[in-house]
Amino acid sequence: MKQIKALSLEIDRKLVLAGMIWVVAFAGLTFLGAKVEIPTQPVPYTLQTMFVLLSGAFLGPYLGALSQLIYLGLGSIGLPVFAGPTAGFIKLLGPTGGYLLAFPASAFVTGYLVRLKDSFWWVLFSMFLGLALIFIFGTIQLNFVLIHNWNEAIKSGFLIFSLWDLVKLFASVSIYMSLRRALKLNLDR
Repeated sequence: MKQIKALSLEIDRKLVLAGMIWVVAFAGLTFLGAKVEIPTQPVPYTLQTMFVLLSGAFLGPYLGALSQLIYLGLGSIGLPVFAGPTAGFIKLLGPTGGYLLAFPASAFVTGYLVRLKDSFWWVLFSMFLGLALIFIFGTIQLNFVLIHNWNEAIKSGFLIFSLWDLVKLFASVSIYMSLRRALKLNLDR
């Protein structure tokens, strides 16, 4: 009986360690996605949202959100992980802060919903909702902090990114579905 408990604890430790490695990896991928940047004003084009959605899909709601909280934590203490020249907590209070602050919620919602059904259309819907959260929070903060005009905020904080983010959305779904199948991931459905 002691051998079974010891084996169970060893397996649990390995799973926790693997989970933490993936959490840190997705925080790092989100950082790299911020550095693939086309600077536009007031919000740059980046690959961050793709990695936010994938973190939720692959890691699940809790670990996906944790990976994004770690990313935000690293940026808020001053490490240059955010897009653009500024770093630190002040970035979260600026015009693009709403997008960033929505990352954990987006990963959580995406991760939760992806586990409910196993189909391309459901994964697409789940990731679309995760992306919508980012745009909703981002556009609201952009309006209150910088633009002060809802029509302009929607135009410069959402509509300008629609085509770019649809491409990233379909890429995210394709990457997830392909890797999940290739790796034969069982996601506790």
